[in-house]
Amino acid sequence: MRDLTPLIRPLLFRLSPERAHHLALLAFESGLAGALFGAAEPAPEELAQRLFGLDFPNPIGLAAGFDKDARVAGAMFRLGFGFVEVGTVTPRPQPGNEKPRLFRLDEDRALINRMGFNSGGLDRLLERLSDRRRGAPRSHASRGVIGVNLGQNRTSEDGVADYEEGVRRAAPLADFLVVNISSPNTPGLRDLQRRARLEALLGRLLAVRERCGVRPPLLVKIAPDLLPEERADIAAVALASGIDGLVIANTTLARPPSLKSREAGEAGGLSGRPLFRPSTELLAEMHRLTGGRLPLIGVGGVASGEDAYAKIRAGASLVELLTAFVFEGPALIPRILSDLARVLRRDGFRSVSEAVGTDAQAPLR
Repeated sequence: MRDLTPLIRPLLFRLSPERAHHLALLAFESGLAGALFGAAEPAPEELAQRLFGLDFPNPIGLAAGFDKDARVAGAMFRLGFGFVEVGTVTPRPQPGNEKPRLFRLDEDRALINRMGFNSGGLDRLLERLSDRRRGAPRSHASRGVIGVNLGQNRTSEDGVADYEEGVRRAAPLADFLVVNISSPNTPGLRDLQRRARLEALLGRLLAVRERCGVRPPLLVKIAPDLLPEERADIAAVALASGIDGLVIANTTLARPPSLKSREAGEAGGLSGRPLFRPSTELLAEMHRLTGGRLPLIGVGGVASGEDAYAKIRAGASLVELLTAFVFEGPALIPRILSDLARVLRRDGFRSVSEAVGTDAQAPLR
C-alpha cells in the first residue's frame, strides 16, 4: 500500500473537518482513493479468529461514525480492516445538529463532535446492505463482516420503538447489531444505561430479534463517563439479559487538563488519544465485572499496534478505531496489523484469543 497521507493530509486539513470527511467518503466511494493508495496485503494468519459465529480476518475494525450510511465498507475492507461498523443510523433520515459540529484538535490527536445522529435513514443503508447480500457488482459493502450501529430519532416519542424497528429491519442483513445508548449528543439518550431502563430496553430488543427468525449478535455501546455503580449495573444486566457483547466506549464529555488545542472547549463528545487511558481502564473493569464471559469490543484512542494490544490484554476480543484513521490515513491499518502480530509473537501468544484479558487485573501501564 502506498502512503500518500503526508501529501494529501495538508490539503484536506485546510478544509473544515466535516467538509474533509465528505470529500474522503466521495474519494473512497468513487474508487479514486483505492486507486491512489492501493490495497493492503492480507493480515498475518495469527490475527484471524472466530467470534460470535463470524470469521474475522483480523481484530481491527472501523468504528461507527465514519461510514454512517454504508457507502464505503468495501473500500475499508480493501484497506485491511477486519470488520466495519456502519451508522449510527436512525429509522428516519435526520439532519443532526447545526454546523459547525465537528472539530479537529490537531495538537491532541483528537476530535470533538456533536453531530447529533445525522443519518440518511434505514431505507438507504439497508438498500446498500441488500446489494451486498445479492452480490451486486456495484455493491458498496462487498464481502466482510459488517455491524450496524442503531440509534433513535431525536423527535421520536418512543425512542425504544426506534431501536426495535432498527433491530427488526437490520437483523436479516447485518452480521451484528450495536445498540447506541451512549452518544452524548442526543438529549436523554444516556439515561437508557440506567439499570431499570436498560433491562426493559434489552428485553424488548431481544424479543424483537427472536421474532425475526435470524439472530445476529446484539451488542450495546456504553459511555466512558459512568459511575462505579452504573458500571456494575450494566455488567449485571448484560450477563442476565443474554446479549452477546459490549462495545467500550463511546466519546467522553470529560476534558482532560492536558488538552492543548483551542477547540478543546467545544461542546460534544471527545475522541482520540485523550480517550485511550480512561476507555481502556473501563474495558478492563468491565472484563472483570463480567468475569470474561462476555465478548468485548474495545474502542477509544487506538493509534498503533501497541495500543490495540493493550486493549486486547485489557479484555477486548476485537478493537475499533476512527480518530487515528482521520489523522494518519489508510496506511495506518497495515502498520497496526503488522505491529500487533509482532508484539503477540514477542510475548509468546499464538493467537489474539490467547492474549485477551491477560492484563485485566493489573493497572494500565
